[in-house]
Amino acid sequence: MSTRLPDTEEDRVWKSMSPDDMWLMDKLILSKKLGYTCGPVGIDVPKSNWYVVRPCINPMGLGLGTQKVWIENDTTHLPVGHFWCEWFEGEHYSVDFWPNWGNKQLTVKGFKRPDTFVKWDKWVKVDHQKQHKIPKILYPTILKYETINLEYIEDKLIEIHFRRNEDFDGVNEEFIPVWEGQDISPPDGYTYREYPDVHGRIGAFIK
Repeated sequence: MSTRLPDTEEDRVWKSMSPDDMWLMDKLILSKKLGYTCGPVGIDVPKSNWYVVRPCINPMGLGLGTQKVWIENDTTHLPVGHFWCEWFEGEHYSVDFWPNWGNKQLTVKGFKRPDTFVKWDKWVKVDHQKQHKIPKILYPTILKYETINLEYIEDKLIEIHFRRNEDFDGVNEEFIPVWEGQDISPPDGYTYREYPDVHGRIGAFIK
């Protein structure tokens, strides 16, 4: 028997937001509108290359179901419900905005090994990044919402959340996820906080 988990912020968003706004949470539609080379599984790629393949919609986050794939042409062997998109190289950023004010609340930079899209090593608060702008296609929809979280690889917007970055509530500088089976003794200068989720994270070292 499965255990009923409490509602997350993503649960609340899906239950309350207008269906007319939900296209912004579909990464395939968003990528197409942003002009990226992309398409749903079942559509051939324009040329042989590395592509990111992931679910069109994934409210559980953390890169679940994401993979880097060399695709020659055909994509019918890939998971149904996923899409492919050109591969972007660079640093990963998570940015909180107040849309009605046009300014950033929080920018954090993510670090992880190349062999995973799920188990991030750490997130660090960084200064304002000038290349992180809200694309015009997001307006006027986002003005209905108090806070949005945008994720970028360098200056390329890759996904949108209609919520703030909850991981950094009460965190001044750094958030290091602690995964099931890891030692929970914090390094010098950090404290341990229980912060379990459905992906196997049990807490985090914060400072």
